[in-house]
Amino acid sequence: MSDGSAPIFDDGLTLPPAAFAGPRILLAGPVDYGMYAHFRDQLATARDDLVIVELSTLGGDPEVARMMGEDVRFHSEITPQRRFVFLGKAAIYSAGATFMSFFATANRYLTRGTRLMIHERKLAKTLDLNGPLTSCVASVKAVLHEIEHSIAIQNEGFANLVAGSSVDMATVLERAPENWYIEAEEARQLGLIRAVI
Repeated sequence: MSDGSAPIFDDGLTLPPAAFAGPRILLAGPVDYGMYAHFRDQLATARDDLVIVELSTLGGDPEVARMMGEDVRFHSEITPQRRFVFLGKAAIYSAGATFMSFFATANRYLTRGTRLMIHERKLAKTLDLNGPLTSCVASVKAVLHEIEHSIAIQNEGFANLVAGSSVDMATVLERAPENWYIEAEEARQLGLIRAVI
């Protein structure tokens, strides 16, 4: 863990603040299908070698965040000469952190005072058992499988988020159920982001 006196990354590739003056993709608000449509429209017109994606969000749909992240991953792979950089501003909660996890750690930046919030996925479901016992067992198993697969997807995102940092999965799994808030400079010291601007 860094003592906070110098950036964790010192390979000369840290972007200066001026690089963030005109983000190509600007996103704010809940992560939902409306944001996804707005994101896709902006992504389609972003042709620069450096594509800054600025986000501020209090959270939203984790599957939409994954779709946006997969678009970033895909475009990064088919145009490797381009650099996709995440800039989190003010609040990057829940689904916002999921989206950020799709960017290489070296391409993650936060503005001063920004807070990340990492938490477990939530489920609100009522299971109504009514009918032959065998169909009741099938209904219970279906919900259990949904929960198990949601946990697996959630943990894949956690693993991507902390890859290459000083945070291990045990820490994330311990802190996420109680909503883990991380201030920008702490995120830098933990190696979750490249720099604070």
